[in-house]
Amino acid sequence: MCGIVGYIGDQEAYPILIKGLHRLEYRGYDSAGVALIDGGNQLKIYKTKGKVSDLEEACTGKNTAGNIGIAHTRWATHGEPNNVNAHPHYSQSGNLALIHNGIIENYAVLKEGLEQKGYTFRSETDTEVLVQLIEYVKTGNNTDLSTAVQLALKQVIGAYAIAVIEKGNPNLLVAARKSSPLVVGVGKNEFFIASDASPIVEYTKQVIYLEDEEIAVIQRNEPPRIVNLNNVEKTPQITQLELSLSELEKGGYPHFMLKEIFEQTRTLRDCMRGRIHIGGNCVALSGITDNRDKFLNARRILILACGTSWHAGLIGEYLFEEFCRIPVEVEYSSEFRYRKPVIYPDDVVIAISQSGETADTLAAVELAKRAGAFVYGICNVAGSSIPRHTHSGSYTHVGPEIGVASTKAFTAQVLVLIMMALNIGKEKKTIPQGRFKKILRELDKIPAKIEMVLQQNSKIEDLSKIFTYAHNFIYMGRGYSFPVALEGALKLKEISYIHAEGYPAAEMKHGPIALIDNEMPVVVIATNGHTYDKTISNIQEIKARNGRILAIVNKYDDKVRDMADYVIEIPETEECLAPLLSIVPLQLLSYHIAVRKGRNVDMPRNLAKSVTVE
Repeated sequence: MCGIVGYIGDQEAYPILIKGLHRLEYRGYDSAGVALIDGGNQLKIYKTKGKVSDLEEACTGKNTAGNIGIAHTRWATHGEPNNVNAHPHYSQSGNLALIHNGIIENYAVLKEGLEQKGYTFRSETDTEVLVQLIEYVKTGNNTDLSTAVQLALKQVIGAYAIAVIEKGNPNLLVAARKSSPLVVGVGKNEFFIASDASPIVEYTKQVIYLEDEEIAVIQRNEPPRIVNLNNVEKTPQITQLELSLSELEKGGYPHFMLKEIFEQTRTLRDCMRGRIHIGGNCVALSGITDNRDKFLNARRILILACGTSWHAGLIGEYLFEEFCRIPVEVEYSSEFRYRKPVIYPDDVVIAISQSGETADTLAAVELAKRAGAFVYGICNVAGSSIPRHTHSGSYTHVGPEIGVASTKAFTAQVLVLIMMALNIGKEKKTIPQGRFKKILRELDKIPAKIEMVLQQNSKIEDLSKIFTYAHNFIYMGRGYSFPVALEGALKLKEISYIHAEGYPAAEMKHGPIALIDNEMPVVVIATNGHTYDKTISNIQEIKARNGRILAIVNKYDDKVRDMADYVIEIPETEECLAPLLSIVPLQLLSYHIAVRKGRNVDMPRNLAKSVTVE
């Protein structure tokens, strides 16, 4: 959600900034812009509604020289997507340019105060209010830019990641963050800033992750200074990036989403590596081992997440209750943080986020910590906010996920929850030893079985032709398959823009069955398990009303095959592991329908990869 990139050094800034914006396109945006200080110390801003390619076209023939600059892709919050509301924003004098990710909650009060001081505003954005405030503080206190930023941010309520440059000062770039990610790349006689590491990895592996209310004062040919809002200086902690440039490329696939679906055979292996020990008959997760008593003595487990991660959390609920006999509640982070939830000191809170920057989940984590609960994070991005703010946790180790519609991150989150439940269940002795061994052996086979599912890609592509022009879909499942139905419906909605809803199959009689007719495709996850016969009854109810059924079944299943209009087979596995397989054909189905409809699969409209504002 919004992308920030900045550069200061000896190279021409513009090509680096544009390439960086392209790397950040996956985050979702509707306008783009760049600010540069040229050789004559003049501040130039170019911005436009649309894509980064539109910005490049707008800059053709313009003066884009300069060794310092900031650039931005905006996802509209305050004000519609247009050229005026696009970032960067000038201060009233034209001396400052600022880019911003986040929301300034008290912008209206600040704006009113500035208007009384004679300031006027060109845009509808909260961001322009911030740059005007910084200029007002700077001139009123006759201070330098970094001090002005520091003083201005003390008046701000909300979330921000910002970068500011100043006309006539080509040797200084100031950046700051609160509740929105920002990373500083340290090169040889050059520095980079970005909202994540993807624009930086091509140039350096040395990075500094800013913490909340920290300001980076970056001056040419000097080490970066990190200070907080109270002007307390901090020694910068330089971290080595593990990200590689090849992970940010499509690798011959037409879309990142398809690449990431096919990567799941490898990513789940990576997620299990060093954690699953078949011979030793154990699951080793250091975050669990180091906090064993917290889990063994937990009154209950609260799982907090949004979107796809929430669906993974629902599967976690089944796992922990079955294997650990601990009561579980799964909450939308956005609702949890605004209730007055009852949280006990002996609760374990599990926060799940692919990016580690999900604003609502971060806020929910802080709420749980204040209540004295132990908070465990499940995240994909090393160095992101949730791993830094939780007591312990597990990384999913799937590499960068560029496609907005999550695929490999979902299966890895489910896998981590499976490993956690097995580990805790064995420690509590609430899972029989024979069952534990059987699941462990089967878990080791899952990547190879996903490969078998992926071999049906061509068949699923052909099936997509049948459903391309459907207007609505219903997805159904029971038990472990119910969250898969929700996730399958979400994938279709996200990238094809077809309305789809997921339901527990037994709920069909309580309303949704009224929608069934011969134009309503119904996707049923009908894999083997203790509710298999009940699911067959639900399928019969749909067929009696002429619904068209696409069933996900286990190989050699004849009962459902005889009733369904179309089937996709997946290998047999343990019921608790089935979501790792059954979701894959639904990911592929959504992908191929969206491609046939001509959608922008990797960057669907109105969506952002990392939701860093409410």
